[in-house]
Amino acid sequence: MANVIVVIGAGSIGQAIVRRVAAGKHALLADIHQENAEAAAKTLHDAGFSVTTTTVDVSSRPSVHALIETATKLGEVFGVIHAASVSPTQASPETILKVDLYGTALVLEEFGNVIARGGSGVVIASQSGHRFPPLTAEQNHLLATTPVEELLSLPLLQPDHVKDSLLAYQISKRGNSLRVMAEAVRWGKRGTRVNTISPGIIITPLANDELSGSRGPGYRRMIEVSAAGRAGTPDEVGTVGALLMGPDGAFITASDFLMDGGVTAAYWYGELAPKPA
Repeated sequence: MANVIVVIGAGSIGQAIVRRVAAGKHALLADIHQENAEAAAKTLHDAGFSVTTTTVDVSSRPSVHALIETATKLGEVFGVIHAASVSPTQASPETILKVDLYGTALVLEEFGNVIARGGSGVVIASQSGHRFPPLTAEQNHLLATTPVEELLSLPLLQPDHVKDSLLAYQISKRGNSLRVMAEAVRWGKRGTRVNTISPGIIITPLANDELSGSRGPGYRRMIEVSAAGRAGTPDEVGTVGALLMGPDGAFITASDFLMDGGVTAAYWYGELAPKPA
């Protein structure tokens, strides 16, 4: 049977990573929109990859479990690339928490039960998780370890605390890296690894929604004052993903890789830092 690489969220970043890690393996592309998966699959198939498509709603346990069944029928699950997300401009706080936070925890739990020895996973988080005040040790622990079906009931995630989509996105992405750290302990017992990548502004359809939306001026300002002075590309994220999933990254697990061209540094210590009162 084939070694299977599962891509959840068949967008630009998921495609960039899978192109680097799926040669000689079978790629299963899963997206909430079948047409997205099929378009990505055609590109990969035309480039010589073995590809199957399916749909998945990461906010639904039955849907994620069905994805597991599809993947395991194809072969051993040797890699998981979780890149499904919604942005602050695209969705309500409730939807963001359900998809980006709960959905990621659910994917980690389900695939952590089937990932093959020697396999690995990458979760795409965000620089946004690095740009709000530190949580307490107790809050970190709760986001990392609360059972999946109880996660959205945590007091710190209720509407009186999470009042807008940006904060929902920030705490979801912070939660992703915390969850991966905790799950890496369980995955490690299977002889597998899992990490997060926290990209900055990477030019994708999602980023273009943000750049053309109400937060666009703020995003352009972040790019202008960053050390890199530009946005990133999916291929640059793909390079880091390939490191983390491949043999050169065999000693890396439970880690979060911030790659934002220096935006977060500018936010805390540079031109984007809040001015003293």
